[in-house]
Amino acid sequence: MKLWSLSRGERAELVQRHIAGALRGAGLEVEVRSIAPGGPGVIVFDAVSAELCQLLASASCGGDERIIAIASDREALGDGDSWRVIGAGASDVVTWSDSEQCIAHVAARFDRWREVDSLLESVVAREGLVGESPRWRSVLRQVVEAARFTDAPVLITGESGTGKELIARLIHLLNPRPKKPGLVVVDCTTIVPTLSGSEFFGHERGSFTGAVWAREGAFALADGGTLFLDEVGELPLPLQAELLRVVQEGAYKQVGSNTWRNTSFRLVCATNRELLSEAAEGRFRRDLYYRIAGSTFHLPPLRERPQDIPLFIKHFLSEMRPDGLCDLDDDVREFLLARSYPGNVRDLRHLVFRLSYRHVGPGPLTLGDVPEEERVVSPRQPTQDGGAFEEPVRRALARGATLKEIGRTAAETAVSIALAEEDGNASRAPRRLGVTARALQLRRAADARTQLGAYRPEERDEGNGSPSSGN
Repeated sequence: MKLWSLSRGERAELVQRHIAGALRGAGLEVEVRSIAPGGPGVIVFDAVSAELCQLLASASCGGDERIIAIASDREALGDGDSWRVIGAGASDVVTWSDSEQCIAHVAARFDRWREVDSLLESVVAREGLVGESPRWRSVLRQVVEAARFTDAPVLITGESGTGKELIARLIHLLNPRPKKPGLVVVDCTTIVPTLSGSEFFGHERGSFTGAVWAREGAFALADGGTLFLDEVGELPLPLQAELLRVVQEGAYKQVGSNTWRNTSFRLVCATNRELLSEAAEGRFRRDLYYRIAGSTFHLPPLRERPQDIPLFIKHFLSEMRPDGLCDLDDDVREFLLARSYPGNVRDLRHLVFRLSYRHVGPGPLTLGDVPEEERVVSPRQPTQDGGAFEEPVRRALARGATLKEIGRTAAETAVSIALAEEDGNASRAPRRLGVTARALQLRRAADARTQLGAYRPEERDEGNGSPSSGN
């Protein structure tokens, strides 16, 4: 680890040397550095300044490296300064008052971070969890730490296809419970209300029509291990109340039984819904939310980590063609990097799979391997009917149309044609237009509002609310 100092004066130099010696005495390798980036490390300062914040941002590489900021004395931090230091990129901020306690704190922090990073680089964490972007690594670090060092319930949020079940499996594998059974997965979107009791609680033989044998439910199967409730926001309210009771008391009864049974499991839930908003609307129990959200992790969508797309492509191709990794020609690579992925990582995987099975023979994947419905005409390529397109524009200009009006009309026409030719398909039409389905939906809604706005409220008759007849 590295040690920087922004403190000035003789006392500051003594503090720096003392800190360096104490850290070495605690078993940490310390390299005293001049003002230069490249953590992990410790920065000693005697005042919160723009220079300190700039150094923290540089040394932490935008928060990817762990930096502890040590104030040389209590006067170095004013009201709100600690949060300012954290916001600039520091992982922690402490005050050099009790030197032994401070050094013990710093050493323990770096020991924990080294253990987390070691787990992050392990085969367990690397299997299926692809990505090197700072945003993704930050989330994984938090997940690994919570999984290994706590047994608290975990709530994983994020859009569909972002890898919530993979994160749940990682939490289960890193959970230090001894002799834990396999991960028990319940997809809450498939729960049949009339059979939900049996699904979760299990039932005894003969407890209801069709119960020809006894069955263990999810609570029994997960005992000693991990229960993963996928899309927990889909649970009906009555079942939410029953789940809350089991989570609180660790006991339940099988359907048809009067005997209480104990269970102890780690609960991991996932959802693509905003559960607090659902609670405000009365669709999700607020007390259950605070029970399942001991730690909450939000998985970023693929559009927020585009630098990981090439890694995913390579990973998926190695899975699908273990006999020999296919390369991509430049056009295919550019196509895959530029395409939007509304289904996130799952969407990208499906597309790579389709390219892979279409490819035959030696050589890289080429544009001929791209499925027809995915192909787009690059706007940088001139169209063959450029002259035909030029003439309508010329006539519009002659009629006095502005550039904005021409562009709007062209866009509206393109949307209408794409929707008509794709029979209004909400997936294929956006792809032909080179936009996301959400962007197309917003455009159509805006167009509808514009058309409604053409009928202005001030033209209504104030007496009876009907359009003025002009009389």
